Amino acid sequence: TFPRLPGARPCIPKDFGHGSLVCVCNATYCDTLDPLVLPAPGSYVKYESSKAGKRLERSEGRFQSSLRTAGLLLTLNISTLYQHVKGFGGSLSDAAAMNILKLSKPAQDNLLRSYFSESGIEYNLIRVPMACSDFSVRPYSYDNVPDDYELKHFRLVDEDVKMKV
Repeated sequence: TFPRLPGARPCIPKDFGHGSLVCVCNATYCDTLDPLVLPAPGSYVKYESSKAGKRLERSEGRFQSSLRTAGLLLTLNISTLYQHVKGFGGSLSDAAAMNILKLSKPAQDNLLRSYFSESGIEYNLIRVPMACSDFSVRPYSYDNVPDDYELKHFRLVDEDVKMKV
């Protein structure tokens, strides 16, 4: 079984065999998470999923100033900032867009809420491939005319207009 957070809608698991459980999201139901609450300074929150049945299982802990045990050790240097994280997200390929568009409008709404809303995983970035990719149903580009450096023959294709823009 999958753990349920207070106020969250639980996962309804669907088994595709070989340990491939997914959560059902359709026109009438999609599981949700509680909104993220930032932990207190010196604390962390961890979400874990596994084939053993964990599905974004939330746990909390406190950072320790020193640890002298065997095993994995993660060291955080909070005095030096190495990079800025703009957000988290995924890719919207032709294949993903085609599958989303095959869903009913209510199922599309539930799916998109599960990715972008506070009751979902709160994505705030999407990468969209330019022209075709290995997840397209056919090869295409925006300008197949050789030496057209001024892009006079540049055109979006149906896949872009219908699925990405």
